[in-house]
Amino acid sequence: MKGAYRTKAREEILSFLKEHTEQRFTAKEILTAVSERADGINKTTVYRNLDRLCEAGNLLKLKEPNQDSWFYQYSSEQRHCDQHMHAQCNVCGRIYHLDSPFVKTFEQNLLEECGLMMDPAKTVIFGTCETCRTFKSRSRDLARDLRQRS
Repeated sequence: MKGAYRTKAREEILSFLKEHTEQRFTAKEILTAVSERADGINKTTVYRNLDRLCEAGNLLKLKEPNQDSWFYQYSSEQRHCDQHMHAQCNVCGRIYHLDSPFVKTFEQNLLEECGLMMDPAKTVIFGTCETCRTFKSRSRDLARDLRQRS
């Protein structure tokens, strides 16, 4: 953030989110994480810094369907997260950056067919990742085997 006063709270928030670039967090989750790392960081400080970091383009702020809370994710300078779509696993919460030619074609088709210009920074596709699907399948198989043994 050019020209901004760098505070301990802001540095802790950025550091935490940089360590978890593939995840999104609520302000409450961020407060819990950073208050464990540094004393004197309160709710007001976290919200004020989250707003400033969003304005500066360091964070994405998204509201997921059927959720009351806003979610924040670090917007890596190299990834240009405000310029592409994301996908998120419903189970583990992992974030996938969608910046392939397929996505650009989808955006163009959406514009041409519906007249809708998508805001990629606020567009998230939800699904279940391969790891979670595999785990769920194995859990189901294990439960079935246990029932059969009983």
